[in-house]
Amino acid sequence: MGNNLLTRDPIPWPEGEGLIAVFFKVKDREEVLEILGGFQPLGEESISLEKAFGRVLSKDVLSPEDLPGFRRSSVDGYAVRAKDTFGSSESLPVFLEIAGEIGMGEVPGVRAGEGQAVKISTGGMLPEGADGVVMVEYCHHLDERTIEVSKAISPEENVIQPDDDFRKGSRVLPKGHPLRPQDLGVLAGLGFSRVDVYRRPKVGIISTGDEVLPVDSKPLPGQVRDINSYTLSGFCEQMGAVPIMMGLCKDRFESLRERVERGLESTDTLWLSGGSSVGTRDLTLKVFESFPGMELLVHGISISPGKPTIIARIGDKALFGLPGHTASAMVVAEVFLAPFLARLSGERPQEGTPYHEIEAELSRNIESASGREEYVRVKLIGKGEGGLIAEPLFGKSGLISTLVEADGLLRVEKNREGLYQGETVNVMFFQQKRGGTL
Repeated sequence: MGNNLLTRDPIPWPEGEGLIAVFFKVKDREEVLEILGGFQPLGEESISLEKAFGRVLSKDVLSPEDLPGFRRSSVDGYAVRAKDTFGSSESLPVFLEIAGEIGMGEVPGVRAGEGQAVKISTGGMLPEGADGVVMVEYCHHLDERTIEVSKAISPEENVIQPDDDFRKGSRVLPKGHPLRPQDLGVLAGLGFSRVDVYRRPKVGIISTGDEVLPVDSKPLPGQVRDINSYTLSGFCEQMGAVPIMMGLCKDRFESLRERVERGLESTDTLWLSGGSSVGTRDLTLKVFESFPGMELLVHGISISPGKPTIIARIGDKALFGLPGHTASAMVVAEVFLAPFLARLSGERPQEGTPYHEIEAELSRNIESASGREEYVRVKLIGKGEGGLIAEPLFGKSGLISTLVEADGLLRVEKNREGLYQGETVNVMFFQQKRGGTL
């Protein structure tokens, strides 16, 4: 369908709800990602460092001081004047007097004078007079007061300078950076007990359909347990968002509208699964249209699975009508909702693809319908000589078994009619848990 605006004949809604003309605004993947990139990051908050893992910085972090702040040894050994070791070797060592020892965490109370050495541990503060450290492996005791040094060192060898890590006023971490364990470490080293971060997005999740039952119910023929609420909730958590499960909703206009209204008041974005395709009982679009100022951004995406996806804006919030089939909903989540949540969370846009991709060799031919992107679930298998093989897992969009077995998604471009066995392909690796759920 490309980007054409297709007008369908009016479709009758349930009795008493009148008629509505449905317009498909089918978009390509790139267009949808550009639209979602127009939403702004959420507000800021200050949190304790203990809860900051996985959160996204809302400001640049500048170093308030030099780090480590003093000259320190990077090895165990002896602090010396480097020139006193010049010319030393295993066959012709130099002899130095032991002037003392520096305890960890102590300000040196001894000086390294000419022909002298001061015992020091890794991380210890260099004494006055010393400009290098000889590793303990090259120092041998002759007696309690004398060592022989069998290796020459250069000035500043094995010494960390006061600003070798960070200089006062320099940028330590940039705005939009998700905090990793090592980032928490440097913040602790600089004395930050609190950091400014973007709020975690609150995602309202509604599962719709007369046939959908709670998980503790026994389905009758034609009924299914609620799967999407849990898959989407887990997806939010691994992306660092806060899922708010708003329960099941029958195919009733007033019930669904009331649920959406509550979601708009209490969440940052709202996700509805089911009810996004054209049909007599699909109310998602009609409910969205009932809110003043609703802007329909997308009604249909040229991908498979996941074509019947709706994206609307009400105020500054995005609403998503996702397909009811689990595999379709999860493909849309991986392709569009992951970068969208990253955007709301304040992450800096990544250069190139917004996805984590890995190269693999395709194990068999894949046929595809030209004119739309197709996302094939694949399992990654290690090759004996190294590398990976991508094994396609074919199945209908209503099946979840292929998702359980899959390691990622393989995108077949819309202008191709398939891929060939042995071809090198990029596999979108399924998102991994990022943290930040405290």
